[in-house]
Amino acid sequence: MADFVLSPPVIPSVAVAGSTQRFAVRRIFCVGRNYAEHAREMGDDPNREPPFFFFKPADAVVDDGAVLPYPMATQNLHHEAELVVALGAGGADIAADQALKSVWGYGVGNDLTRRDLQAAGKEKRRPWDMGKGFDQSAACGPLHPVTEIGHPAQGRITAEVDGVLKQEGDLSEMIWPVADIIAHLSGLITLAAGDLIYTGTPAGVGPIARGQSCRIRIEGLGTLTTSYI
Repeated sequence: MADFVLSPPVIPSVAVAGSTQRFAVRRIFCVGRNYAEHAREMGDDPNREPPFFFFKPADAVVDDGAVLPYPMATQNLHHEAELVVALGAGGADIAADQALKSVWGYGVGNDLTRRDLQAAGKEKRRPWDMGKGFDQSAACGPLHPVTEIGHPAQGRITAEVDGVLKQEGDLSEMIWPVADIIAHLSGLITLAAGDLIYTGTPAGVGPIARGQSCRIRIEGLGTLTTSYI
């Protein structure tokens, strides 16, 4: 048994719907601009170019119902409603027609973004990791196993801030569906069980202020709520 200088960190994990078990998280990948209208609102061309990806730390994951301190170093925290894919298997160069076999389940996600820090990084042509990969930036609701719900290819996805509708779309509007996302990503890095993939957000991203709550809903997968103090 290894003799560590420091105690190993707690393994990040996500709740599983209807179970006391939890899903251990290995890595978190996110897809950028995977809905045409969101690409337009961010000033980009929504043509079907290859998807691009960025990371969040595994320990940035946050459970449903969390009441969180407003993130440091920002005045412009944004919500991004997303479908989360949880992998139960991995591999490299996975073919699109085989990719869904890697999926363990799905959940509701919020890819929280410090938009001011992201914008500053873009303006200076620098990485915008600190705009995306900060503490408690990957909210995720309970995962629903594929064995129970199958693979949702359509369904309404929304975000509300203090009960006011801000984002609305449908999973069928994704430029790159889940199988294609997995195929592309596995051509860049070897995927593994425990990886989460946030699959992009519809148009309407916007701020969450101190004292407000954000609720994400995906048809068939329930809701995810985070609140800020």
